[in-house]
Amino acid sequence: MTSPSVTRGPTAPQILGRCRDLVRPALARAVRQLHPWHAEMAAYSFGWDTADGGPPPGSQGKGVRQALALLAAEAAGAPAEEAVVGAVAVELIHVFSLLHDDIMDGDETRRRRATVWKAYGTGPAILAGDALFALAVRTLAEAPGPHGAAAVRHLAATLADLVRGQAEDLLFESRPWTGPGAVRPREYRWMAEHKTGALLGCAAGLGGVLAGAPSATVDALADAGRHLGVAFQAVDDLLGIWGDPEVTGKPVHSDLRRLKKTYPVLAALASDRPAAGRLAVLLGTGDPLDAPAARRAAGLVEEAGGREATLAEAHRHLEGARRSLKSVPLAPGALDEILALLPFLVERAV
Repeated sequence: MTSPSVTRGPTAPQILGRCRDLVRPALARAVRQLHPWHAEMAAYSFGWDTADGGPPPGSQGKGVRQALALLAAEAAGAPAEEAVVGAVAVELIHVFSLLHDDIMDGDETRRRRATVWKAYGTGPAILAGDALFALAVRTLAEAPGPHGAAAVRHLAATLADLVRGQAEDLLFESRPWTGPGAVRPREYRWMAEHKTGALLGCAAGLGGVLAGAPSATVDALADAGRHLGVAFQAVDDLLGIWGDPEVTGKPVHSDLRRLKKTYPVLAALASDRPAAGRLAVLLGTGDPLDAPAARRAAGLVEEAGGREATLAEAHRHLEGARRSLKSVPLAPGALDEILALLPFLVERAV
């Protein structure tokens, strides 16, 4: 007797690929509206070209934010095409934030090549980011249909959250590792929700707005995206310490070497395990870590439970995203595709 065949839905990479294919033509058209110099830097940022105009050498990103916008529209009962303009706006804002982020953090590599400020200069990179910001707002403001104004308001609220989160991230750098002024894991969680979660929440919420969904549905989609953003940041923090440079495009232990306060380190320092004290001493000098010291610090973070706590944090927020998505009626097929993305985003760190 033969077993009945099992019909499986598309895999996470297939879902992301379908959404990228829908968004890419509109995104390319938007970028062509920029000043040619800004358009060149934008194409470099998106991984479409090299700094000298040659063919793209590496990753063009997963496209999680644009996928969320399209899938949220489908989940709200509209065709994905209704949310393409929102997906374009979110992608433009995402790259704007990366350009400015890399300057503020001093990051010299992204996706295995020089960041825009290293390739073109700090001033040009800031200007290109500003141009992308302006283009994102214009793109939504000129969206066809009755929902453009609501979409712009939704984006504006997100931008306010994003800069609040970035401000906290920068202020963390001047705070001590231990003692009354130390950054606590709950504070880092708040920062991640605003800096990273806000934009993923915006993507999902915009999909609902552009689909004409009721406010309760938009709120649930946006809340799911924010949870997903915190989980995404937690995984990025793991990759910033233990990620394969061939995958992350950054040197091994890159976050530790420049003493960046990330969730695994803060969770390790907050633990009562003996390794936490040794880690505090190692980090407390305030000097950037060389390769052996960074390797030792990574071992202490793991020994103190930082890696385990960060994975648990990611899974908690994935569960929060699932609860939000299941709190309102959504189209089953699109809901299944959103749910299929959730574990994929965490599995890249394990």
